[in-house]
Amino acid sequence: METYAAMRTTFAARDFTDDPVPDEVLHRILDNARFAPSGGNRQGWHVIVVRDEAKRAALGPLIEPTYRRYLAEAKAGANPWNTIEPARIDQATIDATPIPPGLIERLTHAPLLLLVTVDLSVVAAMDQNLSRIAVIPGASIYPFVWNILLAARNEGLGGTLTTFVVAMEPEVKALFGIPERHAVAAMLPIGKPVKQLTRLRRNTVQAFATVDAFDGEPYRA
Repeated sequence: METYAAMRTTFAARDFTDDPVPDEVLHRILDNARFAPSGGNRQGWHVIVVRDEAKRAALGPLIEPTYRRYLAEAKAGANPWNTIEPARIDQATIDATPIPPGLIERLTHAPLLLLVTVDLSVVAAMDQNLSRIAVIPGASIYPFVWNILLAARNEGLGGTLTTFVVAMEPEVKALFGIPERHAVAAMLPIGKPVKQLTRLRRNTVQAFATVDAFDGEPYRA
């Protein structure tokens, strides 16, 4: 598939057909995704292919409280799980927020389910001493994660990058025997989309690119 076409049509797919993902297709996806860049080319990623139905089912209750808070804060008009402007919402409201039926199950029981972790002992956290949450370590794992989704798109599949399980990382680590020095980075449900979107909505280049300063003139070709 042409590169720009893949970039413009790789959407967050959450509804899949029952078609299985053959092992040779998964191997091809991972074999190409591994060429993603990482700090020092240390390639600290690890992929768990989740096939055990009991473990898939166990992920649902771990996702639920994180997603419930996400929905409650979004309904209140806030940016969910925000560290700059935290939502002013109480736990009772969060607990009373319904989750759309079947939504989590469609993720955890996708034809293919991958958990991606990163070895924190090999990533460079150059922003670790700043007075904000660290984001730099993500540069050594999320290019790989996105390569998986681009490769899946090239195979006629779809998926989405989810991080809801990360809030319950200790429980996820225990469930899958993940070493202490690894961090859970993503859960990727993948399969053949029920509907393939081809027209995605995004901001224009002028809306996010400026010249010489953050408040500089909008960049135009």
